Amino acid sequence: MTIEQRGGPGDGVAELAEFILDFGAGGYPVTRVAEAVCRDCTGRAFRVAVDDDEGCAQRVCVACGAATFIADSAEYWAEADPEECECPCGGGEFAVAVGFALRDDEEVRWISVGLRCLTDDTLGVYTDWKIDYSPTKHLLDQA
Repeated sequence: MTIEQRGGPGDGVAELAEFILDFGAGGYPVTRVAEAVCRDCTGRAFRVAVDDDEGCAQRVCVACGAATFIADSAEYWAEADPEECECPCGGGEFAVAVGFALRDDEEVRWISVGLRCLTDDTLGVYTDWKIDYSPTKHLLDQA
């Protein structure tokens, strides 16, 4: 996990996307970042649980309670031991963006889950994982 405290309210998802791009998932450059938006209510505030060992994450919309797996997380969730993400300030609600490092053929190589605390704007990549199968282009729509 990589966390950075910023001076004050940022410009939302643009600052989070920049943070994820700078992170460099697995040592590979992130070339796409997608903001998480609830498909049920278009909410942009989430509680997030991750398992860094299994490489999976789930977000739950604060507004409507809809739970959504990020990328291929549903495949690994049964074996996972997820923990709720919490900002160092104690906040537990986040804006979420997912960074994708791509191979030359545009297949996904690595995924990074970035969060911006909605209490104090702290930015962090709370988990990332390698994708070692193909095809993977469908994962680009699963932020």
